[in-house]
Amino acid sequence: MTNDTSSGSQAALPSTITKILHYGALLVLVIGGLAYVWLKPPTINPVVDPLAAQALALVQTHRAAGYPSILQAFNEHVRVKNEQGKGVKLGEWRVMKLEQDRYEVRVNLREEGTNQWFEREFIWHVDLTTKRINAASLPADGLMPEGPESGPALPPGLPALPPAAPARS
Repeated sequence: MTNDTSSGSQAALPSTITKILHYGALLVLVIGGLAYVWLKPPTINPVVDPLAAQALALVQTHRAAGYPSILQAFNEHVRVKNEQGKGVKLGEWRVMKLEQDRYEVRVNLREEGTNQWFEREFIWHVDLTTKRINAASLPADGLMPEGPESGPALPPGLPALPPAAPARS
């Protein structure tokens, strides 16, 4: 009889250790998730904030010089550079809230030059009340059409993006 009770308590010991390990792993995951949220850069996730998603959509679908939309201009530029065998990387679209209904939308574009890589940051300010989009950086300004009725569109295959400035080290 004593052997049966001792074997039962020995079987409970590994299951207790397993439970402690499982709860410990869960605690580490929860603490890691909270640390990520707390240390995350101050950008707004457009999926969570519907106004940020609207600001991002307004910028991406806004007409570009020579292309139907800004997003299509970037995609075409990346496609052309890839066909030329040059390295190019379009960064993540980021949205930051400025005040009430004003948002800032940013995206970085890195591309390979002849001797070095170039990086440009495109920045737009969006006023959701008036649905106005203003270029807030020189590269973004070069991508925007000149007026409500801009001149003739560029031929297909030519990137509408302005020339890159060398990246600073």
